[in-house]
Amino acid sequence: MERRALGRTPFKVAPLAFGGNVFGWTIDEPTSFRLLDAFVGAGFNLIDTADSYSRWAPGNAGGESETIIGRWLARRGNADDVVIATKVGSDMGLGFKCLRKDYIVRAVEDSLRRLQVDAIDLYQSHWDDDKTPLEETLEAHAQLLRQGKVTAIGASNLSAERLSEALEVSRRKGIPRYETLQARRRYPCARRADRYRPVFRASTRSGR
Repeated sequence: MERRALGRTPFKVAPLAFGGNVFGWTIDEPTSFRLLDAFVGAGFNLIDTADSYSRWAPGNAGGESETIIGRWLARRGNADDVVIATKVGSDMGLGFKCLRKDYIVRAVEDSLRRLQVDAIDLYQSHWDDDKTPLEETLEAHAQLLRQGKVTAIGASNLSAERLSEALEVSRRKGIPRYETLQARRRYPCARRADRYRPVFRASTRSGR
């Protein structure tokens, strides 16, 4: 299976990720294990989840997907051949999306515990939080990187404009930048590419 560099992170990933929002929702734990085994057995290695998966399902509180992935990793006894990406910032009971520093540094501990790992490979801001300064959010991620609790950081569902702002904050303040992006699903693929291409080009030229 071909592996591609994941931005400037230390990871190389196959060109297809397994979205873990179904774990603990439409798929039970034994089925989740079988699917993950088959996915990795076929040569793929990127597994994506979020702390909020699957809070929307009746009886769930969030964290179900991370918990199942953590149990799968523990059963395998090896996490080195997979890349685990999770996210922070969705509503986990506060009633709003949150990327405050104090919230992120608490939330990462819950994700580490559920995933049963010492460090999260890719930790992503799940949604934009326009009530929290980008600098505060990025400084929280920088702290986690320094502490070795995460290996790389990324963004999800940021508009091209907000991504550009975040990259500029990182450049100006000399703090780690978002290295990956999960773009919004509401745009067709071609339109998404058109919206983000200028940001990616500017980032590559400037080294931001």
